[in-house]
Amino acid sequence: MSVQGSAGTAVGRAGSSDALEHLARIGLIAYGLVHLLVGWLAVQLAWGGDSRPADQSGALATLAQQPLGTPLLWVLAVGLIALAFWQAAEILRWRHGWSASGTARTKALRKSGKAVVKATVHLALAVLAIRFATGGGQNSSSTQQQTAAGVFGWPAGRWLVAAAGLVLLGVGAYHVYKGVTKHFLEEIDLSDCPPTATRLVTTLGQVGFPGKGVALALVGGLLGWAAVTFDPAKASGLDGALHTVLLAPAGPILLTLVALGIAAFGAFCLVRARYPERT
Repeated sequence: MSVQGSAGTAVGRAGSSDALEHLARIGLIAYGLVHLLVGWLAVQLAWGGDSRPADQSGALATLAQQPLGTPLLWVLAVGLIALAFWQAAEILRWRHGWSASGTARTKALRKSGKAVVKATVHLALAVLAIRFATGGGQNSSSTQQQTAAGVFGWPAGRWLVAAAGLVLLGVGAYHVYKGVTKHFLEEIDLSDCPPTATRLVTTLGQVGFPGKGVALALVGGLLGWAAVTFDPAKASGLDGALHTVLLAPAGPILLTLVALGIAAFGAFCLVRARYPERT
């Protein structure tokens, strides 16, 4: 067996280990908790009750201010890193299909691509949690604006920002599709789940995935608008997207609906931690 094959097998075994699975469940709980807090902050924003950013940085800042907030942030970070590693193992599980042909290769590349995106998101959130745990947390909107400004300085940077916006729009649309069609149920093994729990998981997914999808699409739209206007200040992230909803007609009501969707996605992640992946 080659060195590369041995490494892949080792990582695959690690990805299937009970210890990593338990840590990944903690990561799912952490991911769900962050979404619940973002939903709460969005409701506060809708009705003028809080000035903190309604995004991941605001959620983690809220946790940091609680008793035992710093140890909790470290636990969240470890769980999210485990969740990212779990997704990395998923990439290796599909590597055998990369050299296949036809639909098998397409499926393997699609699954691997989704795992890469998820691993990146979880790892980025873990890094953000560590920064807040060590007292170095920053506003996510400001960070994204600075990143967009830096990318604008690259060759074809404007097109890269526009492409990122289109990707987020696509991911958001897919989340809406996933919720409406209940496609998310194909990824969870509910064979031992009682009927009441199945209905709960289904309802949370049907509300949560479209809610998160709308939020992602709004963030992508702001990135696209930043590229069109060549203004990095427009790339204001999730907090900016939710402020945009608030400015629309019936803004508080619309923002509350989006907030409930985000919170439902968070609750789905909490329940999701109870059940294994469908294999």
